[in-house]
Amino acid sequence: MKTLVSSIAIACAFFGAATSFAAAAECSGTIRVLAQPRDGLTLLEKYKDEFTKLSGGADFQIDYLNENDRRAKTKADASTIGKYNVYYIDEANVALFASSGWVAPLLDYYPKDYDYADFDPGRQKVATFDGKVWFAPLTGGGDLMVYRKDLLEAAGIQPPKTLDEYVAAVEKLNQPDKGIYGTALRGQRGSGANVWRWMPFFKGFGGNWFDGKTPAFDSDAAVKATETYLKLFKYSAPGSQTGGWDEAVGAFTSGQVAMLIESTPLVGMALDKKSSQVADKIGYLPPPTPLTGGGYGHGLAIGTKANKDDAAKQCAGLFIGWATSKENEQRRLAEGQFSELNRTSVMTSPKFAEMLIGAVAFSFVLVWNEFLIALMLTTSDAKTLPIVASELTQLGRDVPWGILNASVVLLSIPPLLFLGVLSGMLNSAFKRKSS
Repeated sequence: MKTLVSSIAIACAFFGAATSFAAAAECSGTIRVLAQPRDGLTLLEKYKDEFTKLSGGADFQIDYLNENDRRAKTKADASTIGKYNVYYIDEANVALFASSGWVAPLLDYYPKDYDYADFDPGRQKVATFDGKVWFAPLTGGGDLMVYRKDLLEAAGIQPPKTLDEYVAAVEKLNQPDKGIYGTALRGQRGSGANVWRWMPFFKGFGGNWFDGKTPAFDSDAAVKATETYLKLFKYSAPGSQTGGWDEAVGAFTSGQVAMLIESTPLVGMALDKKSSQVADKIGYLPPPTPLTGGGYGHGLAIGTKANKDDAAKQCAGLFIGWATSKENEQRRLAEGQFSELNRTSVMTSPKFAEMLIGAVAFSFVLVWNEFLIALMLTTSDAKTLPIVASELTQLGRDVPWGILNASVVLLSIPPLLFLGVLSGMLNSAFKRKSS
């Protein structure tokens, strides 16, 4: 990246580190970013002119690779030639990049105006190694069990709550002759692939990484975790057996998988009718006990090799500050990119509350209409009101229109009451917060 350094050097020397870089920066050329596909990053392309004006003339180019290829290339590039000014790194490699000197301490170059302290404390913790912050969060979360409601209902299976129930359900739902597999597990080797999905089994069975100072990978918990993983692996969709996140998620959204345990962004992808063939057929719950789930955090870091001096690092820091700013996170919120929200100010904003009300109301209506849940909670003869109402319309000339109209009115009352109560509670909470 070619950088116009004169104004930066003078400003930094005169005003010191406390000076807001956002007001003094002047960069030129192209800031190169190596990342994996994220909706929040592609959204930035719409606002390139904004960054060019802010930086005094620079633009940016983001090269995308799938997760495991991105991990391999960032490691290769950062440790050798250093073509990229900004790297997308994560919890699986932040310690390696920081201890190897491949990335710079972020807060030395992150503009104070962008308020790093506003990030969720958990995301900040993931971005911290050896007492220093190394990346600005872009996304993070935990695990969910995602399943096909239609396949479970057809098989007479309730959503599993324990791992034993999960294993039994996977075995029963596995129908390779019909192109349906019980689950999808990451089979590719690596810390962000099979190790990542194996880890919740290991921790769930009581495993610890060390016994004193001795690695404990051959403990009873590790053996049991591996045996359970391999047992489930027999029912894993073929592509996922040698793949990672992309292959497991792709198998589910293409309709090949009955249920799986994966990182939370899968839910949004599975519900998106543009990318999912099963968008109207899925349900999701916390992972079955005793699985702990795997928390994660991804973000943007400043490379040291491509950024030869402090002025170049300041420009990279400016890009990261702008890309992860409150304003751009509000834009992600407006686009419904909930898995890419990281700032407490955004997640406690009235706009977030409005969208949360809509999401909760939508989920409530789905549950209200869900026959399987009613069947689980009552008797085998139970029917939800929507099913009863639909059956009344099949009586030909004998349709009891009065009863049918009354049932429609009754059907509408609980969701409306729920929405009104929820809206009132959230509005009161935000009024108390702002006062």
